[in-house]
Amino acid sequence: MAKSLQEMSMKGDEPPPEYFLKENGTKPMDSFLPSDPIPTIDITLLSSSSSLLSSKEGEDELQKLKSALTSWGCFQAIGHGISSSFQDKVREVAEQFFALPEEEKQKYSREVDGMEGYGNDPMISENQVVDWLYRLFLRLQPVDQRKLQLWPDTPNEFREVLEEYGRKVKTIMDVILKAMAKSLNLEENSFLSQFGGRAGMKARFSFYPRCARPDLVLGLKAHSDGSGITLLLQDKEIEGLQVFKDGKWFRVAVIPHAFVINLGDQMQIMSNGIFKSPLHRVVTNSERMRISVAMFYEPGADNEIGPIESLIDEERPRVYRNVKNYATFNFQCFQKGLIPIELAKI
Repeated sequence: MAKSLQEMSMKGDEPPPEYFLKENGTKPMDSFLPSDPIPTIDITLLSSSSSLLSSKEGEDELQKLKSALTSWGCFQAIGHGISSSFQDKVREVAEQFFALPEEEKQKYSREVDGMEGYGNDPMISENQVVDWLYRLFLRLQPVDQRKLQLWPDTPNEFREVLEEYGRKVKTIMDVILKAMAKSLNLEENSFLSQFGGRAGMKARFSFYPRCARPDLVLGLKAHSDGSGITLLLQDKEIEGLQVFKDGKWFRVAVIPHAFVINLGDQMQIMSNGIFKSPLHRVVTNSERMRISVAMFYEPGADNEIGPIESLIDEERPRVYRNVKNYATFNFQCFQKGLIPIELAKI
C-alpha cells in the first residue's frame, strides 16, 4: 500500500516519481534573492477615506503601487490594519487544525471531484505533478455557497476566526482595487464593479511537511492565480514562496506583519495586460515544515469580465477576450500543463 505524504515526511523517505518536477522544469534551487526586493506598499496611504491619499506621500505611494503591479505583479503590504496578534491567531487555528489526528481531519475531506475541503488538489490529468502539501480549501463568499460541513469544528475558534478574517481581508482588497484604478486614472470602482454583487472569496490553508528531496519536489507547482487578487499570510519564519520575473525565480522574503499581495489573471485581463499576474511557486524544505494562508478574491462566477474600454486604444489594442468563471478554467489548465492567460488572448 502506498505511503501517505505524512508518513514519507516523518520517515524522510524518497518521494515517488509523481512528485518530481518534469525534466524541463527549473529546479527549486535555481532561485535568486532580488537585488531590488519586491516593493513594500503602505496601505494606510492608499485609502480613499484618508486625507493622506491626496498628499504628496499618498501620490508617491500610488505611483509605487502602479510600478509594482506593472513589473512584479505583487508587493508586500504593510499598514493594512490587521494586528500582528490577529495574524498569529489565524496561523494558530491553521496549525491546530493540521495537528489533529488524520482521522479527525478526514471528516472534512473534499469530495472526489470537488475543490473544497481537506486533502490534496484533484487529479485533472494523468501527467499532473503532485504537490507536496495538504490543504484545506473553503469558500467564504457568496455566503449561500458555503459548505459549512467542511468548516472544522476543531479548533473551537476556527469558524469564528475565519469569518472575522474574511471581513478584514475584504476591506483591504477593496482599498487596493480602488487604488489600482486611481493609479491608471480610472474611476475608483472601475475594477470593483466587474466583481459584481456576488464576488467570490476563498481561503486556502496550506501545510507543507518536511521533504527529503527539496531539489526535485515543489510544495506547489508553478502557476498564476485565477483570482482577481490574492492576499497571502506567510509562515512567520520559513520562506518558501518564489516569484518568476525576467526569466528568473526570486525568493520572497518573510517580513514581520506584512501580507504578500499578488494579482491574479482576471486583473491582468481587466487591465488589458497593464498589470501583471505573476507566475509563482512554493519550494519544499528538508528541515522544517511550513504553513501559509491564502485568501482569493474574484469576480462572481456568472460575471463576464474583460478589459476596461478606456484601457484599449491604438497604442494598446485589446489583448484579451471576455471570460466567465475563469478561476475554474485557470486551475484545470495548470494541472494539464497549459498557460490559461495565454488561452484567454484574442
